[in-house]
Amino acid sequence: MSEIIVDLKSVSKVYDETVALDGIDLYIRKNEFVTLLGPSGCGKTTTLRLIGGFEQPSGGTILFEGRDITGIPPYKRRVNTVFQRYALFSHLDVFENIAFGLRIKKLSEKAIKDKVKKMLEQVNLEGFEKRDVNSLSGGQQQRVAIARALVNEPEVLLLDEPLAALDLKLRREMQHELKSMQKQLGITFVFVTHDQEEALSMSDTVVVMQDGRIQQIGTPVDIYNEPTNAFVADFIGESNIVDGIMRKDYLVDFSGSSFDCVDFGFAKDEAVDVVIRPEDLVLIPAEKARLSGTVSSVNFLGVHYEMLVESDDGTSWLVHSTLMEPVGTRVGLGLEPMDIHIMKKVSSR
Repeated sequence: MSEIIVDLKSVSKVYDETVALDGIDLYIRKNEFVTLLGPSGCGKTTTLRLIGGFEQPSGGTILFEGRDITGIPPYKRRVNTVFQRYALFSHLDVFENIAFGLRIKKLSEKAIKDKVKKMLEQVNLEGFEKRDVNSLSGGQQQRVAIARALVNEPEVLLLDEPLAALDLKLRREMQHELKSMQKQLGITFVFVTHDQEEALSMSDTVVVMQDGRIQQIGTPVDIYNEPTNAFVADFIGESNIVDGIMRKDYLVDFSGSSFDCVDFGFAKDEAVDVVIRPEDLVLIPAEKARLSGTVSSVNFLGVHYEMLVESDDGTSWLVHSTLMEPVGTRVGLGLEPMDIHIMKKVSSR
C-alpha cells in the first residue's frame, strides 16, 4: 500500500453558526485519485480548501506526510489547485500563464522554457505558446489551468469541479485525459464533483459526503454495489428504496411478501430500508412473481428502457431493462437474493 500523504484528523469547520464540516477523519495516499462527492453544501469544497490552506479549520489537525500543516499558508504547501473558474490571466498568452509560478520562483529562462514546453506536450497544447487564452475553447483553457498547476511539480493537485463548465461530450473526453494524466505523472489528485458518473469513472477512491460528514469511503465498485446507507444508495445511481422488516437473518419482508437476502446481523423484526437497483429487477410473467404490478410509464434512454411499475401494494418500482412492456401491461418483477440490499434506517428518511 502507498504511504499516506494527506491526513485529516477530526477536522471541523464552522462559519458563524453553520457547521460546514463536522469532525471528519480522512486520509489520502500517494499517487491516488480521490474524489469528494456529494450534493451542494455537503462540505466537499470546504474540505478541498482546508487541504489547500485557503481556509483554516475550526478544530482538528491536517497532516502532510506526517507533518502538521494546519496553520501553513497555501504558497508554502506542496499543493496546487485548479478551480472551477480557471482564473487564467487574460493579459498573458498561454506560455506566460503556464510560466507564471516559475517566474515567481525566479527560475532561469532556459529552465522555464524547458518546463513549459514539456508541460504543453503533456496537455496536448504544443504550438499554442503564443495564443491568447481568451481565444481558446473551454477544454483548452482547462488544459492551460492544469498545466499551470502541474508545472510547479506539486505532490498533490486539488481540482474543484474543473469540468463543470464543459459540455457533456468534452467533459467525457477530459475525464479520460485527467485520469490518464494522473497515472502518467504519478501525482495525487483530489477531485471535487457532484456528478456521480464522473466520480465512478475516474476515481481510485470515492468519498461520499452529506451535511458535513463522510457517509462512505470506498472504491467505485464498492460504493455502487455495497452502499452503507440509503443516502449513498440513492445518491450513487438510481435506486428503489422501500420500507422493510428484517424477520431474521437472510429473510426480509417488503411489498407484502417475504424474500431471501444475503444480509444478516439485524435485530428480529427490525424496521429497515430495502434498496434495489433498477437494473437488478427483471421482467417476468406476473403469475410467476411474488412482486408484480402494472407498467405506468416507459422512457427509451438509448441503451435501455426505463419503466415505472406500480405494484399491487401501491409501491412504485423503477425498472431498467433492454426489454420493453407497454403502458398498461401487467408484469412480474424477478430478483435474486444478492440484489436485495438491507440498510439500517436513517432518521432523515
